[in-house]
Amino acid sequence: MVVLSTRALNRATLARQSLLERAAVPALDAVAHLCGLQAQEPQEPFVGLWSRLSPFRPEALSDLLTGRQVVRVHLMRRTVHLVTAEDALAWRARHDAMLRQKVLTTYRRELAGVDVEKLREAAIEIMADGEPRSMGEMGRALAERWPDPGPRPLGELAMAALVPVVQLPPRGLWRTTAGVRNALLESWLGKEIEPLPADGSDLVGRQLVRRYLAAYGPAASADLRAWCGLTGLPAAVAAVRDELVTFKDERGRLLLDLPDAPLPDPDTPAPVRFLPAFDNAILGYDDRTRIIDDAHRNLSVSGARVVLVDGRVSATWITARDAGAVVVTPLRDLTAAERAELVEEGQALASFLSDGETDEVRLT
Repeated sequence: MVVLSTRALNRATLARQSLLERAAVPALDAVAHLCGLQAQEPQEPFVGLWSRLSPFRPEALSDLLTGRQVVRVHLMRRTVHLVTAEDALAWRARHDAMLRQKVLTTYRRELAGVDVEKLREAAIEIMADGEPRSMGEMGRALAERWPDPGPRPLGELAMAALVPVVQLPPRGLWRTTAGVRNALLESWLGKEIEPLPADGSDLVGRQLVRRYLAAYGPAASADLRAWCGLTGLPAAVAAVRDELVTFKDERGRLLLDLPDAPLPDPDTPAPVRFLPAFDNAILGYDDRTRIIDDAHRNLSVSGARVVLVDGRVSATWITARDAGAVVVTPLRDLTAAERAELVEEGQALASFLSDGETDEVRLT
């Protein structure tokens, strides 16, 4: 069996994430290909798409949100993701059990003894008037009937798990600060959520395997599970196994892949790319060593924005509050050529974020 080096996996990931070469595709197509973008920080998806698409106008993504073609929902790993409306409707039921379990585990003591089904029915009844609500408002309304747990556990269980809701614009629009207001997903999109098949077949699980490998492969089953947080995927993998090819990584793990997916030469040059906080190019794996050193792994879950140099996480970045400059902190010694390329890409990012008012880059 062919063994793929860490560098070969790195270049495959960059190619499929449109980080090796910017893709000339519409923002909607990019969101679909990436299986959504993690988006609990509302402005981060704009940077994620800017680094992947050419050209990219931030207004295009805002228009997709207001036009109800993409939505902000709790989905993979119980985190807020920006996904296409089509994927939200197709995938939400498959994520239902995972979403419930994660919230119930987090608030095990507070929610002990609560009838979850009755709570779900009560939350749906509250939302039936069509008025958008925050998680806090829902929690306080439910606490009138279930006072012991407190509003926060009740609101989180209802809005992040039991009731499929969407976070409404202006939350998530370009350069807009807005609180979270939730509406029923089906009402917002005017379509019903696709139910799980009555025969128990996992059609969504099979689709997720294929879609994940197209955007993140080659990858192990553990990587797939880490990306979506779902259980029961071994059966879905087995169901499509004949469609896939296999490799091994340098640790000896079995890697799955689509037969015609890109596998660039490991020596392919990788340009500098600035990634937003919580980018799935890093978080989408159990073994993240293809793109980030274990010594820096915590950066991927702490919300740090990172810079890829030669395809690997080699710096962090922020925007200066005083002038909008991009401030970069290297994690290793950079060559003169790497520093020059980093500054050039950083200038382009600073200009994008400031609408051309500044292209200043500071290296600390």
